[in-house]
Amino acid sequence: MKTIPASVSASIVAALRPAALLACAVILTGCASLTQQSAPAADDGRHASDAAQAVRAAGKALDASPVAPAPGEDKLPEVKLSDELLYKILTAEIAYQRGNWQAAYITLLSAAQQTRDPRLAKRAAEMALAAKQAGEALAATRLWRELAPNSNEATQYYLGFMVMSNNLAEIQHIYAEKLAHADARQYGVLMLQAQRLLARARDKNAAFDTLEEILSPYKNSPDAHLALAQGAYSKGDSKRSIAEAQAVLAARPDSQLAILTIAQASRQPDAAKSLADFLQKNPAARDVRLAYASILIDLKQLDKAGQEFETLLRDKPDDIGAMYTLGVLAMEKHLPQQAERYFTLYLKTLEAKPGEDHDPTSTLINLSRLAIERKDYPAAQAWLSRVDSYDGRNPAWFNVQMRRANLLAREGKLDEARAFLKGVKTSSENEQVQVAQTEAQLLRDGGQAQEAGKVLQAALQSQPDNPDLLYDYAMLAESQQNIAEMEQALRRVIELAPNSQHAYNALGYSLADRNIRLEEALTLIEKALQLAPEDPFILDSLGWVKFRLSKLEEAEQALRQAYQMRQDAEIAVHLGEVLWARGQKDNARKFWREALAKDPENPMLKSTLQRLKVQP
Repeated sequence: MKTIPASVSASIVAALRPAALLACAVILTGCASLTQQSAPAADDGRHASDAAQAVRAAGKALDASPVAPAPGEDKLPEVKLSDELLYKILTAEIAYQRGNWQAAYITLLSAAQQTRDPRLAKRAAEMALAAKQAGEALAATRLWRELAPNSNEATQYYLGFMVMSNNLAEIQHIYAEKLAHADARQYGVLMLQAQRLLARARDKNAAFDTLEEILSPYKNSPDAHLALAQGAYSKGDSKRSIAEAQAVLAARPDSQLAILTIAQASRQPDAAKSLADFLQKNPAARDVRLAYASILIDLKQLDKAGQEFETLLRDKPDDIGAMYTLGVLAMEKHLPQQAERYFTLYLKTLEAKPGEDHDPTSTLINLSRLAIERKDYPAAQAWLSRVDSYDGRNPAWFNVQMRRANLLAREGKLDEARAFLKGVKTSSENEQVQVAQTEAQLLRDGGQAQEAGKVLQAALQSQPDNPDLLYDYAMLAESQQNIAEMEQALRRVIELAPNSQHAYNALGYSLADRNIRLEEALTLIEKALQLAPEDPFILDSLGWVKFRLSKLEEAEQALRQAYQMRQDAEIAVHLGEVLWARGQKDNARKFWREALAKDPENPMLKSTLQRLKVQP
């Protein structure tokens, strides 16, 4: 056999990474033997790297004879893992790791053709797919399927390419052949496989016609009706979908898939009735009950939905999904004790199932919210402290730390909150910005505006062109009546982030509120509204600038629309003033009373009533 030169072997060892070695091990597993010559030249332990040791370990593992294939599977070829073949595989993986997918692909595809080993063709296909090279991936997949004609995985890859290329005739041929040679017990699975594959086709009507052709020899079977029901729904034909699913129920009255298809294709009230009727006859149909309960939530029938989830939990006492949903429903219905009971039960059940892959973060956050509602801030902190520590895998962790800092400040522990923020581990510039913003907001809320300004200025020194920091600095400057600084910062935000609706709105509103440069203010606010047409606060600004321009009818219209979208105290104050100016004084007082009920200490409300000398 050809021996790999020591210099080449050393370069392989130096370049390999664990990921590449893992890929090599997957490809090589099952080959007949690995000779002693294939070990790296340096074997005294002084120069051997982890990669070299992994290569030797893989070699020992490969000395065993291949496992005999299960019936119906493809037998792997007896391939001698020569030094030359090992060299090709390793260099291909190295080339791929270095970004040269083409060299890696050509090497492995050539090796697959020579050895007739489908695993090499599969790896070549994976490389081409990762590089988004559809033509090369299809070529490798064709070879893979040729070398492993019984491989379902190879066939599924190949069929995926047929969908991409809209080759429905080939899909029809393959599934017709599969069904013709299948056991009748496999019909249902194969038919639904065909339907789900064809559902990905661009031409939904042509795909459904193909499905009908595939199923035509079996058109009277319930399995065919079910696949056609799903196919009809996929192309938007609800009437046909329901008819096909009803044909399934006629033959199989307990078919959960059929009734769920009917529900899927029906309007929600009709779906709820169909599912309820089915459950009367099939009370153990768990999937149907879950769908029914979910529809009840969408229909805002929370009490009935809760009863269904209670049934689900009784039937399966460790169903953490039902526990969590019942907790959320209890929160929605303002039943905090009940919500806490379900959430704590969720956590207890999850702890008893260490293998379960469920993230308790949302439950812990909900429990902290419930504790905050009863002003038990230490309990809220305790719940949030149980969120997994930062490890790069829990995207909610960072936001939870910001919540914890806010809680400390709410308890009056502002210095402790600031110290806590300084200890939060950040993984990006964006997170660093959020820490600075949070600290500044806590200081501002605590009446330390000057200190908040120092925090934002320090952050801007390291990130002078960060639009979020500049915006917060502008809002702080505005609160301190530093109008020139505010305007300068907001114009810089607009320059850096021309789609920032908040900057346009803030600058426009500031001009309108000071009753200066009103046409410019209107232009800025209209630009903000173009960017966010459904934002009630921008509509409020539009109403206010229209009021300043003496366009009272337009002002009232904009402010009523804003208040309908969000019953905010300051929108109510503005709307009240417009109505007062239009002579609708009783209506104005009504909105001011609503504002007073929502926010009795609102400074805008107080100043407006004082200026107009009004008692609401």
